[in-house]
Amino acid sequence: MDPITMKLQADKLIMMALEEDISSEDVTTNSIMKDYVKGTVDLIVKEDGILCGLDIFARVFELLDPDTEIIRSKKDGDHVHKGDKAAVVNGDIRVLLSGERTALNFLQRMSGIATYTHESAKLLDGTHTKLLDTRKTTPNMRLFEKYAVRIGGGYNHRYNLSDGVLLKDNHIGAAGGVKEAVKAAKEYAPFVRKIEIEVENLDMVREAVEAGADIIMLDNMDHDTMKEAVSIIAGRAQTEVSGNITRENIRSIADLGVDYVSSGALTHSAPILDLSLKHLRAL
Repeated sequence: MDPITMKLQADKLIMMALEEDISSEDVTTNSIMKDYVKGTVDLIVKEDGILCGLDIFARVFELLDPDTEIIRSKKDGDHVHKGDKAAVVNGDIRVLLSGERTALNFLQRMSGIATYTHESAKLLDGTHTKLLDTRKTTPNMRLFEKYAVRIGGGYNHRYNLSDGVLLKDNHIGAAGGVKEAVKAAKEYAPFVRKIEIEVENLDMVREAVEAGADIIMLDNMDHDTMKEAVSIIAGRAQTEVSGNITRENIRSIADLGVDYVSSGALTHSAPILDLSLKHLRAL
């Protein structure tokens, strides 16, 4: 993660996580370590996957003590295997102990998402369809989770509500229909913004095309209906498939020729990648 993003966005979120875990003091560590003792601990991989989040892992310890040293033998995006040593952390033993859980929580979560995304994206090999994430992220973890999707080989959909126009079913209902929603969005949004609309049946597809939507999202349609929808759109808008897309069923849409497939599962259902800090010892 680049230094500017780290300073402007990540640091405050990491500090919030540390403050959640250490409201006043680490009473366990302070009870056994009265004074500074320099130590070292190994970051061990406990299952195969894609590593992601090493900058965030390191930053946890650096915010507790800038003199902490992290020596990496792996980098974000690396395929790692059970038993690999990904890094060594050197510093005040009190810092190593107090930062351990928070650092691992970030790293395991981000690595899990990168791994799940990588496995899902591989299933689209040979097509031009790009795999996108969604806004179904853990509160205050979006920055890290969307970064993990990119590391895993996926792409980011809009980052937040200020990032683009996506007219979903309730927006369409509020506006009074597909054409009305697209018209209102075109009048309000700057010309640099694309207008995307979610449709649930073929009549809505036809309306979206006629209204001039830039991207048409086919939501929760069966395969045959999606195939017909793509034929109706006929390249007049970009196409996206969404709705309960998981690693288990993503391959079933590979033959549709859509531009994008979005999956909330990348961030809300990816299991963590098991990693651990082991062999803590004084230097």
